[in-house]
Amino acid sequence: MYCRGVCCNHWSSEERLDGKTVVITGANTGIGKETAKDLARRGARIIMACRDLERAEEARTDILEDTGNENVVIRKLDLSDTKSIRAFAEVVIKEEKQVNILINNAGIMMCPYSKTVDGFEMQLGVNHLGHVLLTYLLLDLIKRSAPARIVVVASVAHTWTGLRLDDINSEKSYDAMKAYGQSKLANVLFARSLAKRLQGTGVSVFSLHPGVVQSDLWRHQHQCIQVAVKIFKVFTKTTVEGAQTTIYCAAEPGLESLSGGYFSDCATARCSRTASDDDLAQKLWEVSCNMLGITWQ
Repeated sequence: MYCRGVCCNHWSSEERLDGKTVVITGANTGIGKETAKDLARRGARIIMACRDLERAEEARTDILEDTGNENVVIRKLDLSDTKSIRAFAEVVIKEEKQVNILINNAGIMMCPYSKTVDGFEMQLGVNHLGHVLLTYLLLDLIKRSAPARIVVVASVAHTWTGLRLDDINSEKSYDAMKAYGQSKLANVLFARSLAKRLQGTGVSVFSLHPGVVQSDLWRHQHQCIQVAVKIFKVFTKTTVEGAQTTIYCAAEPGLESLSGGYFSDCATARCSRTASDDDLAQKLWEVSCNMLGITWQ
């Protein structure tokens, strides 16, 4: 089962997910919505973890009409607020018997400098730290649901920069592109570290590059960049195409031996040398846990 080409990616598989529960962050728009729609079509129970409940309800209606799967629910989640993350996790743990697949999909891209409720640089806070805390809080339930998977939507942008552990919050200086790249590098390093810690538990972890996708992520970019994206649309992916590698990592049988791996175009791919640095991954793990106030060995 392979993807077709670079710009026309469709994973061809009849794999079913009946009886499985999937949590997807940012499921109300873009590749998150298309991922939710595809997995709902495969019979999964979908928990749409979204900040904007109005848009989430519109997306849920669309998913229901398209798939006929009524087992799709919305739960409030704001990844820029640790109180919201903890409240979301508490609800899921209370209501759900299992979480078989967690898809850390939501993200923000190259936005002007701002901070989360807890004082983290926004891109690092939403793209990385928020998902680290969410994973930490749901992990016991995910382990009890094994075999299970955790899918981290990263990006080739992880190659754009290194990790500035001495100024991880970009308080000394801020470059929107580098801060985005740092958050995506953190995604890949986190998935790598988590996979090592979960060996033998039946929980697999994957990170991935979805491709250059036509989505709302570009909304913070200068108008010239947005125009360029439209002009070169033929070289980018639609949200359906961009969702394919996420769907592959969530549903393709037999990937367990590749846990910790990085994927692109529905296949294993090579990440940067920095993203393969286990010592750096450990340092990031410790810094992240310290920032979040959690103990996670």
